[in-house]
Amino acid sequence: MLRRLLHLSFPFSTNQMARAISRAAPFLLKSSPIPTSSLHSHSHSVFFPYTIRFFSSSIDSSFFGGRSYISRREDQKLPRGLGRVFAEQRGYRKVRKRPAKKKKNELELNVSICIEEELPDDPEILSIAELLRLNVPTAMKLAFDGLKDSKYKTRDTSIDDVGGFERVELSVLLCNDEFIRKLNKEWRDEDHATDVLSMSQHIPDLKLPILMLGDIVISVETAAIQAEERGHTLIDEIRILMVHGLLHLLGFDHEISDEAEAEMEKEEELLLRSLGWKGKGLIQCAYDAETNGSPHRENPDDRKKEGSLRFYKPKFSYIFCDMDGTLLNSKCQITSTTAKALREATSRGVKVVIATGKTRPAAISAMKMVDLAGRDGIVSEFSPGVFLQGLLVYSRQGREIFRRNLDPNVCREACLYSLEHKVPLIAFSEDRCLTLFEHPLVDSVHTVYHEPKGEIMPSVEHLLAAADIQKLIFLDTAEGVTTTLRPYWSEATRDRASVVQAVPDMLEIVPSGTSKGSGVRMLLDHLGITTKEIMAIGDGENDVEMLELASLGIALSNGSEKTKAVADVIGASNDEDGVADAIYRYAF
Repeated sequence: MLRRLLHLSFPFSTNQMARAISRAAPFLLKSSPIPTSSLHSHSHSVFFPYTIRFFSSSIDSSFFGGRSYISRREDQKLPRGLGRVFAEQRGYRKVRKRPAKKKKNELELNVSICIEEELPDDPEILSIAELLRLNVPTAMKLAFDGLKDSKYKTRDTSIDDVGGFERVELSVLLCNDEFIRKLNKEWRDEDHATDVLSMSQHIPDLKLPILMLGDIVISVETAAIQAEERGHTLIDEIRILMVHGLLHLLGFDHEISDEAEAEMEKEEELLLRSLGWKGKGLIQCAYDAETNGSPHRENPDDRKKEGSLRFYKPKFSYIFCDMDGTLLNSKCQITSTTAKALREATSRGVKVVIATGKTRPAAISAMKMVDLAGRDGIVSEFSPGVFLQGLLVYSRQGREIFRRNLDPNVCREACLYSLEHKVPLIAFSEDRCLTLFEHPLVDSVHTVYHEPKGEIMPSVEHLLAAADIQKLIFLDTAEGVTTTLRPYWSEATRDRASVVQAVPDMLEIVPSGTSKGSGVRMLLDHLGITTKEIMAIGDGENDVEMLELASLGIALSNGSEKTKAVADVIGASNDEDGVADAIYRYAF
């Protein structure tokens, strides 16, 4: 079934009209009351108080002589008290200009093309808005010409001969799915996005020289999806939606009967063909979709995943993201879905920063598998990042700004414990992994977790002399870590070091007073970034401070209970593309 368009007329009484307009523009009316006497001629102007980009066209069109011209309007009048508000919100410049004298029987077509402020400055959208500034008046004139000899039986003829008006006013708003969903919910009580809404503001009983035709709202996000499905361009689809909305404003309604649907479909096809525009009419497209069994998407989140983030402004400048158990699924891989979401986020100007217990080479290795490593990727030797649980922090150009080493005495005690109890141990030193004996679990850290291959040292003293150690990891079963290793080393290290767990079968020993969260804070201070600008995603208890620090902290559902307890949001698991889901849901 073709999505129903909103087709509203304001009530006839002035007081009722005031209530209707305050419902449409509550924020504007609070700050700038509108005199009741001016509502009848400017109600369409206050319908979109949120738009900031504004394209206008003015056509003086003689229906008898056929002469027309198009120019930018800079002298459109606004209600008293609204001029300043609209100038600020829409970048609108008021210019005093003596109106040109019009010839008799000329009809002026005033069209406002608006871009909702949450829609970013995408070059294609700006180009489409400029094209619509020229296209819409042409479509209006052609549609009006057809009304004079119309033989349609089902059309509402309250708008018949527009030649009796001095001016016709229409606005077209381009927005994203979220904006049109809110309108759809507000006016039709249908909580889902749609492609186009049409809102009539014509009041037949008011004998005015101006025909307030109404407003057409188009979601460019839905239009982009439909354009791809139907094999034409985005501007083609938006033109189709605009024609459909325009015909609704002129009294066509395909939902009242089969005959009405056939008549509106015929007029759609006639207009598109006469204008030389590509594509079938919206009614025919909907019929084809039903006939061919095309999927019907109503879930806004699903639509957003399938669409593009270019229709949304980023809510955050940075996303700080953990790796093990977060970016990496249970197979220690980054899925194509997550990689796509990361690319979309970075293409929209959001910087993704890795904050992990891994070494930098391990993070680069994992990202390289999905082509996200290197200068143009997420992580490289030249990008900011927090590694080894905040013990190594790199800023712009990969410059090291912080390093903290573990107490050598703690390192010696841990190495001796490893040899005595045959529990494999890895000592992390910047980009190296050092160990005392071969073991399958040590090998798995390289083959599964992407860490550098372990270098076997001949003795404890050789290991300690080889390099400064930032952290140690004991490898065992999850039960062994919980029942034996963690209790023992929590007591043995006391104030000299801290024990943390990123994954169940590993126990990490790190210097006291340091954490991934402290490393993130240090990097933020160095970059001059506030916590309000960041979103953080993690799963382990080592992510707790980072999630608490961020403006929005997201714990994946596979995470520890301690982590989920401090999170603002609990997202999908790492095996359900939790990072991708978080980006699509919350970053834009």
